[in-house]
Amino acid sequence: LLASLPLQMMLYFNVYYFPVWCLAEGMMLQLKYHLLPQHYQFLLVAAFLILSLAEGSRLYLGYMGNLQEK
Repeated sequence: LLASLPLQMMLYFNVYYFPVWCLAEGMMLQLKYHLLPQHYQFLLVAAFLILSLAEGSRLYLGYMGNLQEK
């Protein structure tokens, strides 16, 4: 089996766009954070952290799995 070139290209571009997304999302979160009730503040920060960790691990596992043919 060979590594999937379209998957590798999508992962490659996603690695470069992920920090841009994190930066934009973090800036928007900072701008509206003080305007929200406390429970929404907690939910937004928790969702941002979970999505960031999940996306980072998905990219890492995708790279390793595609390049090692797993």
